Order: sequence, then C-alpha cells, then structure tokens
Amino acid sequence: MTDIDAAEARRAIDYYYDHGWTDGLPVVPVTESYLAEFLATTGRDPDEVLIPMPHLNKNLTVRLAAINAALAGCLPEYFPVVLAAWDSFLRDGMVTRSIWQSTTGTAPFVVVYGPARQRLGLNSRGNVWGSGFRANATIGRAIRLGAINGLGLKPHVFDQATQGTPAKYSCCIAENEEDSPWPSLAADNDIGPGDSAVSATVIRSVLHIEARHTTAPEQLAADFADSLCRTGALVRARASGYVVLNPEHARLFDKHGWSKADVRAAIADQGWRTYRDLASAGKEAVAGGTGWRLPADHPDARPQETPEDQNTPVQLITSVDAVQIVVAGAPNAGVSSIVETFGPSDRGPAITKVEEK
Repeated sequence: MTDIDAAEARRAIDYYYDHGWTDGLPVVPVTESYLAEFLATTGRDPDEVLIPMPHLNKNLTVRLAAINAALAGCLPEYFPVVLAAWDSFLRDGMVTRSIWQSTTGTAPFVVVYGPARQRLGLNSRGNVWGSGFRANATIGRAIRLGAINGLGLKPHVFDQATQGTPAKYSCCIAENEEDSPWPSLAADNDIGPGDSAVSATVIRSVLHIEARHTTAPEQLAADFADSLCRTGALVRARASGYVVLNPEHARLFDKHGWSKADVRAAIADQGWRTYRDLASAGKEAVAGGTGWRLPADHPDARPQETPEDQNTPVQLITSVDAVQIVVAGAPNAGVSSIVETFGPSDRGPAITKVEEK
C-alpha cells in the first residue's frame, strides 16, 4: 500500500467516525460493489425487514444488515450466518421489546453450530470468549453495529446502559462439537448433522466458573446452580442462562453416565436459595408490575406469606428450559462459564438454520 492509499483509507475511516457509524473501533469502508458481494450470498430481498422497531421508527433490513456486516470486517461468506442470527433474535423476541435499550446493559449473544464453524474458521476451543479469530469477532460485531446503525441504539442516546458489558462489542462463539460427548444444542433442537445453525439471545454477563476442585458430578452441578442463582444476578423472579461447559466438565458428567438432560435437570433441581439468603439481599419478594425482585416491605411487592423457617427454599429455576447447555472451550482445564440471559425462562432456545444460496 502506498502512502496515498493509506491516507485515503484513513480519510474514509475518519469519515465513518465523524458520522457516528462505529462502535469506537475502526470499520471497513463499504462500497456498492463490495456490498453487492454480501447480498449475492442470499436470495432474500434487500428491503426485507429483519427486525422491526416501530417505537423508534426504525427497521433493520437485509441491506442494512449487509452494510453493517461489511463495516464489521466480515467476509461476504459470513453473511448467511449473520442473517440466521438476526432471524434468531426475532424469534427470541427480546430485542423488539426494547431490551437492548435497557439500563441493565444487555448485549447480543450468538452461538454457531454445524459445518459452517469449520468452513468459516469459527473458534470453538481455547480462548473461546477472547480475541484472535476473525469470524467470531466480526459476526458478533456485525450484530452490534446493526443495532447501532440500523436500529439507532447508540450509547448515550437510545442505549441507556448504566455500565454495559464488554459483550456489547462482540459475543459470538461456536459449539465444540468435536470434543463434546453429546450432540450439539442445535441437534437437540432438530437441526440435522449436515446443516449449520445459529442460536441468539439477549444476555447480561458472562460469569467465569473455576471448578477444578471436584470429580463428583453432583458437586459440579451444584456449583453451576449456585452461580446461576446468585442474588446479584436476580433481577427478575426467576433465573435463567446458558451453561457453557468446557469439554473436560462435559466428559466428567458423561463418564458418570449423566446425559445432557440429566445435567440440566440436576441444575434446575438445585436452583434455589433460602428465604433468608434472598431477604439478606432484599430480594425475597416480587414486584406486582415489573415482576422484578425487591424487599417484602416495598410498596410494589406482591402480598406473600413469610415462612416461619427462614431456611425454607425458594425455587428460582422452575423449568429445565431455563438451563441451556453448550460445550465450548479447550479440553485442558476445569473452567466453564455461565451466560446470564434476560429472556423467558420457560421455553427452549431460538435456533435458526443457516440458509445459503
């Protein structure tokens, strides 16, 4: 690249900055011919609305999604995965309820399954939450830039996050199907082995679980349940989340004859806190309007009976559908994670097959 070419590239990047079209990092300048390469990967109408946001008078179209995928640094061949992610967000239902505008600071979370993982170079192993892999970084970033530029969800404007989360930059992983003892989450939801798929939902945080201490599956399940139900995570009445197991933990469960369904059931069964625990954090009651947790003496609290025994369990995970399991990461240590979701806790994940032209 000549000095003139470099200067022109910087000028274009600065132009995007000046117009507020970035997430704070440089973006890839997009020409009509480059945009056409993205749109050529799908048979969908460029004007098709992927995400309607009528209360903001905004619509995210296929064309806008393609522009932001290009801005994010995606290769054109990534675009069918980006589209499947947007379709999953629509099915999930939380984005159109203004959750990305929330003071809670929610972020998009995408998981990719099937052959597209290897074909596109998605990381499913070591440093799965970290940097270093173009497909993961840019597919996740395409969603965030689409929210900013397509739906107007800019910080300090319509994005009212109090603190936010690093996941707002990008949060896209792939399931490590090769090192898992079980079928993938996509296979659990009727996606065939030759098909690629994407699940997408709205999350609050990714919680590190250091669990190298035990080889007892019951203790490991208790650790995950306790982490899901920690009082600091309780905004709503119920807890829910993805348990992202590293292969070592998944194999430990499998070695003891536990299926994925067994793990989910055990976590759900142990997903409670005592009334005393909740009361000590001022979260023993539920608001009548919002359904959020608050103290029993709060004027918005629903009437409830205070148990005589303060150690009475209060069930916080009331359905196995509140617990979704993905296997990801390297098989080299007992380190897993909890992804705290913000959506419904009584139904399965929103998973969409990747449609390629």
